[in-house]
Amino acid sequence: MSLPEPEFAQLSGGTPDRLLGLVVGVDDPHRADVRALLEAHLRFCFSSTPLCHAYALDAERLAHPDVTFFSAREHGVVIGVGAVKRIDARHAELKSMHTAEAARGRGIGRALLEDLLSFARGEGYQRVSLETGTMEGFAAARRLYERAGFVPCGPFGDYTTSPDNTFMTMELA
Repeated sequence: MSLPEPEFAQLSGGTPDRLLGLVVGVDDPHRADVRALLEAHLRFCFSSTPLCHAYALDAERLAHPDVTFFSAREHGVVIGVGAVKRIDARHAELKSMHTAEAARGRGIGRALLEDLLSFARGEGYQRVSLETGTMEGFAAARRLYERAGFVPCGPFGDYTTSPDNTFMTMELA
């Protein structure tokens, strides 16, 4: 059985030259190439964070109806993933943000984040929050979120305070 083609949309104007050819769109977390990148993400998360405080989602949980899953592709090759998970009618959570190691440092994560936030605004969410690790391996992610306007917050949803997790939020205009 073949999967339907993902619903991709070319990034909006003003894309830096290093991102020409990048497309971000809703995708199926079960696609073989996507699943491979998700497995790399899970290996990183579970090797960096104690299991009791690791909240990365696998493909099955990313396919849940309350989650909209995206991939970023360059010339058809998946190089980034991320998702928007509904918490309630006004509040969403970013999940499973990951850029392939070979594509890091080129603005892929920023482009994907911008599209996820644009999607969240379009869905009517007024707030987007996230959880990420406190370890050095998550430092680049924390910087990305801070530069995008996320600010520290307390745990939300079912999360609890721990030394291994940090929580951030952003009010959407």
